[in-house]
Amino acid sequence: MPQQEPAAECATVDVPIDRARPELGSAQLALARLPALDPARRIGSLLVNPGGPGGSGVGFVQFGGLASPDLAPLRQRFDVVGFDPRGDGFSTPRITCDAATLFDPALDRFPSTRAGFEALVAHNRAAGRDCLARTGPLLANADTQSAAEDIETIRAALGEPKISWLGLSYGTELGAIYASKHPGRVRTMVLDGAVDHARPLRQAILEEAAATEDALVRFADWCRGSAECVLHGQDVLRFYDDVVARAARGAIWSSDLGRKATADEVSAGVYNHLYLREEWPALGKALAAAGGEFPDAKGLTERNQFLSPIYGAYRAIGCHDFPSPFTGPVDMGALAGLVRAVAPHSWRYSEFWDLTSGCAGWPVPAKNPPQPHPVRGASPILVVGGAHDPATPLSWARGLAASIDNASLLTRTDDGHTGLFNSACARAAEVKYLVNGVTPGRDLVCR
Repeated sequence: MPQQEPAAECATVDVPIDRARPELGSAQLALARLPALDPARRIGSLLVNPGGPGGSGVGFVQFGGLASPDLAPLRQRFDVVGFDPRGDGFSTPRITCDAATLFDPALDRFPSTRAGFEALVAHNRAAGRDCLARTGPLLANADTQSAAEDIETIRAALGEPKISWLGLSYGTELGAIYASKHPGRVRTMVLDGAVDHARPLRQAILEEAAATEDALVRFADWCRGSAECVLHGQDVLRFYDDVVARAARGAIWSSDLGRKATADEVSAGVYNHLYLREEWPALGKALAAAGGEFPDAKGLTERNQFLSPIYGAYRAIGCHDFPSPFTGPVDMGALAGLVRAVAPHSWRYSEFWDLTSGCAGWPVPAKNPPQPHPVRGASPILVVGGAHDPATPLSWARGLAASIDNASLLTRTDDGHTGLFNSACARAAEVKYLVNGVTPGRDLVCR
């Protein structure tokens, strides 16, 4: 387990639960700061958000999220500040849901009948009501626009005229909305693994499903041809399809779960291994174990998020920002058919399908549905997208960059989710920009 940063300073900041209704009280945001190691050349505060929604910026900062030697200049020149957005991590009140209520492995997330669709809606409604009873009024105010205003409160508390920002995945949506609201408060901003919140939701679902399929196919091609993979020389996609089909029949055990794994759980475990290119050999081993003579999907199911402590925050915030577009079983079935068409192998799990199917029937009204958040008048911002990112397609990075005046787009042609974790080239460009404030040009490509 990573060691805790001994220099971390901890604090809290109070923010209104609902700025339009002060009688609802306040929430406390948890912060952790690593002071600049070279105070004489300190630039200012660099706020970081590792994604999610539901990811802990406090944990990211405290437990080595910026420990790569490539990122050393950030530790030298900035006070690095991690914070847990409202409802997340160490912030209070925390979004609290009963895991067993939130996720039912027997539930069909691709219902083909009205009865199945109504069962999905009823389950999600009951799960949302459980979260609301456990969390209180914060649940109805856990949207990203509210969280973006909290960043302005943090900036003021830090005493900084401007902040720098490093946002990954969901952290790109949060950062972009903050920049849209407070462009004059942005010194530099990296949006890596970009989410385009203006994207039509049905389009985003299909684009992301296709991106997950692309990443799976690239893993399978690598695995078949590489001696690093235990499935070397085999038809890896066929092997994967067989494991998922066996899981769908209830024939794959998971010692991690203490029961048989579902096809959704197996697929989600594969998906989460695709995030880091360096984890592909481990994915090969986990997939081989799940499809062996005595199958055990432990290596896959221990990596899916359904029973994670942050899954409640992920669902609650996600349903504010990406509410279900489905009007009924026919509509949902039609889009499910398109998902299968663009992702014939990986269709069982893609993140936006999991999110939007889980929001069907969610009882809390969405406060921040998909919409444009144009950024006008900010300092130049760096957007980073990957041509083979399994979670955030390159088209999203292009869309987000197009909504930001003077944005610079860095394109990665390698694998994995975010350049910070997968590309030395992208890390170098991000660090240089954050320190010097000069974007690396409009069309930089990291190959």
